[in-house]
Amino acid sequence: MNILITGCNGQLGNEIQLLEKLYTQHHFINTDVAELDITDKEAINRMVEKELIDGIINCAAYTAVDKAESNEVLCRKLNAEAPALLAEAISKRDGWMVQISTDYVFDGTNHTPYKEDEPTCPNSVYGRTKLEGEENVRKFCKKSMIIRTAWLYSTFGNNFVKTMIRLGKEKEQLGVIFDQIGTPTYARDLARTIMTAVEQGITPGTYHFSNEGVISWYDFTKAIHRIAGIKNCHISPLHTEEYPTPAARPHYSVLDKTKIKQTLGIEIPYWEESLAECIALMASS
Repeated sequence: MNILITGCNGQLGNEIQLLEKLYTQHHFINTDVAELDITDKEAINRMVEKELIDGIINCAAYTAVDKAESNEVLCRKLNAEAPALLAEAISKRDGWMVQISTDYVFDGTNHTPYKEDEPTCPNSVYGRTKLEGEENVRKFCKKSMIIRTAWLYSTFGNNFVKTMIRLGKEKEQLGVIFDQIGTPTYARDLARTIMTAVEQGITPGTYHFSNEGVISWYDFTKAIHRIAGIKNCHISPLHTEEYPTPAARPHYSVLDKTKIKQTLGIEIPYWEESLAECIALMASS
């Protein structure tokens, strides 16, 4: 297949590129904004037709959650309108699409893991635009797989794990929120799962994916420092109201992954095992 990757310079896009050498039967066209403007309908159509694209994995998004509150127009353009353009273009070739979405489509008031068919209720610009993106992809591409994920990190780009390691080395004290609960997602595990779905043939629908387990940001930071060997930084638990942000965060964003595990026949690693793998790679690079 000819597979178009958008957002190839992001965390997930980079991880997919690392896996591409394992799938030499396919031809991958890796693009970021320099190669393809996903807000340009004509540019997308030209790319899809010229390269005879069979499927699209859309890793591109506006992910600056707080900045989105004051930059709604651009956020909607990238998170809602662009996925619609991609979905329209690939559906003309009767192709498939994988759209990456987020736990922010929920408001975080649950006390049990969110299932795919539960009512959505985003309470931020980022969450609303990502939900609009989901709806547009479903509308325009019948062979679409929407994967919601949460707390993404990797060896690439800027993310929570890298920030906590850096701050742990620089500071003697850190305050981290303890009353927001979720599950970290190692981007490499998500990339492996996407490629498994592509190999098996896309089963349309909405799916949830993160690593296994449940943890707070505070406990996650304690684990990051322990695994990274950082011992001289004291971490204090903070309430959400002690660390105000422009965008509301879900207090509970644990995702139920039963559907994707059963559909693909996969096991998902426990969050701490994947964190250790990632930190070991960071240390060796």
